[in-house]
Amino acid sequence: MTRSFGAAILGCAGLRLTPAEKRFFAQCWPAGFILFQRNLDTAEQIRALCADLRDAVGWGAPIFIDQEGGRVQRMWAPLVTDFLPPLDDVARLGSKAARGMALRYGIIAAELHRLGIDGNCSPALDVARDETHPFLRNRLLSDDPEVVSRLGRVIVDAQLEQGVLPVIKHMPGHGLGTADSHLHLPRSAASAEVLDAIDFAPFKALSDVPLGMSAHLVFEAFDGEEPATVSGTMISVIRDRIGFGGVLMTDDISMEALSGTVADRGAAARAAGCDLVLHCNGDMCEMQSLMDRIGRLDAGDHARVMSAYGQRICPETVDIAAMRAEFEAL
Repeated sequence: MTRSFGAAILGCAGLRLTPAEKRFFAQCWPAGFILFQRNLDTAEQIRALCADLRDAVGWGAPIFIDQEGGRVQRMWAPLVTDFLPPLDDVARLGSKAARGMALRYGIIAAELHRLGIDGNCSPALDVARDETHPFLRNRLLSDDPEVVSRLGRVIVDAQLEQGVLPVIKHMPGHGLGTADSHLHLPRSAASAEVLDAIDFAPFKALSDVPLGMSAHLVFEAFDGEEPATVSGTMISVIRDRIGFGGVLMTDDISMEALSGTVADRGAAARAAGCDLVLHCNGDMCEMQSLMDRIGRLDAGDHARVMSAYGQRICPETVDIAAMRAEFEAL
């Protein structure tokens, strides 16, 4: 490859690519794609769409999804296995949670890979609090940062073993958010000491993971004005204080926690230090204006992305039915 990726991961509008989408993706050459429920019907259709996305850019671009299990998943049975929210499964598994999470996310990743999807925006390493907004709380793993770190590592490893790139989120920690960032801008007044000891701790423990996602959350102890996604101060916290060296993508740039146009938000995120801008809704006009503003990755960022993507493997065939049976037996 002789050119750098467009600095974004993009969605598409429907079950098939339109000619206009194919032309646009070939021109802007995004660093990957993301699928949502509107893009997913049958196994055959999903595989065909994944193939068309990769054909449009002429390389094996990663295709991401949000398949956490529970409320946040884009596919359901019988296409894939249904699961409870992560926090509920951890609670019912008790002392067997580590093995259970390995099986659960091994199943999820194996099912995704068989459909042509090789990136999953999971696990959420945010530490649960009593006040964590309901949109997020039961998607988490624990209220104990050590448990979050331990189970997060299990989940990361299980997905990588099945050929799926995990994305740890929401950096540097969204557990103190009391507002839904899809609609409003949450803020945290916690001290730097509290954040270091609790919220940042799982991300420090997993700072070697290849991909991470930013949080649309204001951390007043460091930057009282801007949410982490568009704050150079907070990106420095993620890089230097936490030690994350992987590819940092934004959470969905269309979420209303951020202000300005989508293109303004994307440009601000790139200026702050995010590698990739995640745009999910498939709106062509928004994507065109976004890509006009954010441009392409420089050589260093391109190399970091390629290094992360290089951790994809061709997994061994596994018996998903046997994994389901062992999971339920726990």
